[in-house]
Order: sequence, then structure tokens, then C-alpha cells
Amino acid sequence: MCDAHAGKPVPHMRELLEGLPKNWGRWGENDEVGALNFLDAAEVLRGVASVKSGKTFTLQVQMGHPKGDPVWPGRAGAQRFNIMDKGDFLCGAGKESPGNHEFADDVMIMYLQGSTQYDALGHVWYDDHIYNGYDAKTTAGSLKKASVLPIAERGIVGRGILIDMARHRGKEVLDKGETFDHRDLMEAARAQGCEITKHDILLIRTGWIGSYYRREKEEFYADFIEPGLTFSRELVEWFHEMELVNLVTDTIANEVTADPETGVVIPLHCALMRNLGVTFTEITALDTLAQDCAADGQWTFLYTAAPLKVVGGSGAPVNPVVIK
Repeated sequence: MCDAHAGKPVPHMRELLEGLPKNWGRWGENDEVGALNFLDAAEVLRGVASVKSGKTFTLQVQMGHPKGDPVWPGRAGAQRFNIMDKGDFLCGAGKESPGNHEFADDVMIMYLQGSTQYDALGHVWYDDHIYNGYDAKTTAGSLKKASVLPIAERGIVGRGILIDMARHRGKEVLDKGETFDHRDLMEAARAQGCEITKHDILLIRTGWIGSYYRREKEEFYADFIEPGLTFSRELVEWFHEMELVNLVTDTIANEVTADPETGVVIPLHCALMRNLGVTFTEITALDTLAQDCAADGQWTFLYTAAPLKVVGGSGAPVNPVVIK
């Protein structure tokens, strides 16, 4: 990781992103779904046209995994508890029902962003304004604007493309803090024999989340900094020009945790999500899909997703389905 910022003051997000494009007002003053507006009927059909074999893949990580769940440091993984099972009936605590059926019941306590999930466009902000210029005070108590609910009500269906950066660099998993940019993505796409096109749903594999289940948790979180996309003005302009809809990665933050040049933490959340309305999907399981894409040479597909309809939520779990 580059330490070019060492010893220098970390700039304010406003200073870092000054002059870069915004999509505020592009779809009206009441818009809450941002770049998903690009996914019209023609884009859905373009995604459908990518289906060749009918093979399906689900991309959510398991919730309540015995090893624990990969989450942002400071958050707890999902906790599941039985509140009714055979034991209750054996000790006479189970409720008798006509016909004498028995049942199991359970509850789960979790962060809404504690599994594979969609961020609401109002999840991250600076200068007291969230996506589309809404006042950040609208997040008090729950998100009154740009919550995950409008995204969930709409759903996401379009042409997906997977870029396997780990495989492109000859690695099982990218190193901590290892970065790449839009030029690297286009180079990897050419090597895969495909092309990133306008309005694509962009999936990027680093191998990071898959590695969580193979390594010690302490090592995974030690000096925590993920691999991923790194901020540059050119990258933000590229996203804007390409009108990319949705960024999906197998990392917790969808970008290198701290920009190595400036020290700013998660600047792309602000540059892409807050300013351009690009939806973010994080903690995604991409290893099995990537293996199949490498085997059959097909890196584009129909991508579908519908996060849970959480009223006022800053995010919601999701199990995306890919059809090749």
C-alpha cells in the first residue's frame, strides 16, 4: 500500500471531490433510486439476452455462519436463537394444537448491513446533505429520504458483468490494501474477452470475502484495510460517463478502505453513491460464479436482486440471483 499521504493532513471530503459530477436533480427533485433509473425495459431485455444456458447462482454469504460473519469492524455478526423446538415439547412447554403438530421457531438479531446487502443512497454523506441534496437531518430516527425502501420496491434487473481482478493478477485473493482502478478493470475485461458497457451492473471479485472463511478471524481483521477500487478523479468521471448502475464486490466496503494517496476513508461512497446515485452491494459471494465464468468463458449474465423492504433502512440484506 502506498503511504504517499503519511505526515500530511487528510483533506475534507468536500475538498477531495470538488468539481466532480453529480446526478442530483437528473431524475427529478424527488428521486431516491439514482442510477437505477437507467435500468429501463430495454436494459432488462439486454440482461435477458445474456442468458445462454440457464445456469443460476446465488450471491449472498451465509447468515449466522458458525465461524461468524464478515462485517465492518465494530459491527457484530448475525445472531440466531431458537425460541421453540423439539426440546420445548419434550419438557411440556410446547403449545398443543389440534392435530398435535409441533414446530420450530427462531429469531435473528443483526445489523441490516451485516450480510450481503444494499446500501441506501442516504447511507453516507458529507456537508449535511445526502444523495439528491436531501438534508442529512432526514436521517434522524430513520431515513425519511433515500432509504433502502425505494430501491427494494423497485428491484434491480439488468446486464451484469464480472471482472475477476484476483484471477487477472494470478492470485487467489488480492493483498490487504491492494488497489486497482478503471483502467485495470478494462484491461481485465479485455483479457477475459468481454467489455464493460454503458448501464452495466459491475461485479468485481477480489477473493477477499471468500478468504474470510479460510483464514483466522484475527488475521483477517488485523491492521484492517481491504483491497479494492481506489479513488481518482478519472475513475469517478469514468463511472459518470459509463452511467454504471450498481457496484457489486466481494469486499465489505466496495473500495480500498482508506485512499492511499490522501488517507480519506471510503471516498467512493461519497463520490459514486452520494453524488452519482450508484447503488452499492457489498459482502457478496463471487467465488463460485467466477469459477464457472472462467470455465465457460461467459462473463456477462442477467443480474437480479431485491433487497428486503425495510422502511427507513440505511441498508438491507439481499440474495442476488445471477442467470447465465
